[in-house]
Amino acid sequence: MIIFLYGQDTYRAQAKLKELINHYQKSHKTGLNLRFLDGKKISFQGLKEEILTQAMFKEKKLIILKDVFSNQAFKKDFLKEAKEILNFKDTVLFHEEREVNIKDPLFVFLKKQAKFQEFNPLFGKNLENWVKKEIKEHGAKAEKGAIEKLIKFLGNDLWRLSSEIKKLAVYKQQSKPIQILKEDVELLVKPNIETGIFKAIDFLASKKKKEAILLFHKHLEKGDSPLYLLTMINFQFRNILTIKEMVESGLPYFHILKQSSLRPFVVDKAYYQSEKFTLNELKKIYRKLFQIDIDVKTGKIKPEIAIDLLVAKI
Repeated sequence: MIIFLYGQDTYRAQAKLKELINHYQKSHKTGLNLRFLDGKKISFQGLKEEILTQAMFKEKKLIILKDVFSNQAFKKDFLKEAKEILNFKDTVLFHEEREVNIKDPLFVFLKKQAKFQEFNPLFGKNLENWVKKEIKEHGAKAEKGAIEKLIKFLGNDLWRLSSEIKKLAVYKQQSKPIQILKEDVELLVKPNIETGIFKAIDFLASKKKKEAILLFHKHLEKGDSPLYLLTMINFQFRNILTIKEMVESGLPYFHILKQSSLRPFVVDKAYYQSEKFTLNELKKIYRKLFQIDIDVKTGKIKPEIAIDLLVAKI
């Protein structure tokens, strides 16, 4: 049997992998036939030998292959004998953390022949329901305002959401029942600057300069470094410009994702925001950012003023 787990939401994909491993270990107490193989380095012959080697205690094996799609030699050899693998009693699990080309022959085969599950980023009601479930698993409840504030601060970064929810539950464990309030989130959770920068740039793209400035000043009031904010603004506009140039050259999304070497979440936001600017506008903005960076570093202008000046010039 073949199982295929993939998608941009690495938190839920990892959780599903852990669930499958735990289920396997409950049925196979020795744990001696659980194998983890590096998909980037493994040869198909190596996988085949692993499958054909007699399992200890006549147990079924669970063989986990991580990130195999970049291994061209493996894919080529695997597809030649792939149907033979389907007949083996052992389970081979493909776990891919990066987005894959849906036209890749291995992807096409796995979608057709394997038991697969895709993990896309959560948004809206689905994200809210996930947060509620995560809070419940920590034996806590949360008022609606607390859930909304968590999502506003952290977006759909499930890794940070999980960590912060655990911290909040521990903080409120003396109260019975454990009830997380909006004020608790504001006190203990530091907003994800990256999320704030994305939103501010959305405002700038929509010509809402006042809203963008207010958002930047909220970060400053919370104690975030103005230099770091400028660095993040610079970083994101550089990403948007890079993505825009790739789009203009005709590259499809999955090639952009691979060539940019950025996290899928960052690529998604930059790809979306690049549609709101022309290439010429982005080049002008980036030149202004470059000059402001020089002025800040040479002491000609204070970082706080530089942020307002930048927004005014965009």
